[in-house]
Amino acid sequence: MSKIRVEYIWMDGHEPTQKLRSKTKIIEGPANSLSDLPDWGFDGSSTMQAAGADSDCMLKPVSFIKDPIRGGDNLLAMCEVMNPDGSVHESNTRAHLREVAEKYADQESWFGIEQEYTFFQGRIPLGWPEGGYPAPQGPFYCGVGADEVYGRDIVEEHLELCID
Repeated sequence: MSKIRVEYIWMDGHEPTQKLRSKTKIIEGPANSLSDLPDWGFDGSSTMQAAGADSDCMLKPVSFIKDPIRGGDNLLAMCEVMNPDGSVHESNTRAHLREVAEKYADQESWFGIEQEYTFFQGRIPLGWPEGGYPAPQGPFYCGVGADEVYGRDIVEEHLELCID
């Protein structure tokens, strides 16, 4: 047995858009199943998930993968946020999704994921006019051509690395 690092990752309580949070737990490894990853507490008052006077929240690992940055037997663990009594925390929308997915398991689900990002040249988004803004997103959303899309070589390399 050896010590491994498990990065516990969860969605915080910010609204309207939740943010990712993480913290590292050292455990005896290797970990081969979810049952090898213990639940872990955190201060929900620092993540908009609890009041300061009663700030305990719990992280419950629900999936894990090998940590591509740290390597070795180290892991990334996606967690759901639970209340101290084990019930689903109000910010835990993943638990609600699971209930719906189980209810409609006989249906075919379709999901679309978009990877949006912006390249900058200095402090200005690449391709934007100095001191101004481009036209509304319509022309360059899924655009084609050097006047609409910038950094295509980087986009293609990113895609290739995601496939590998």
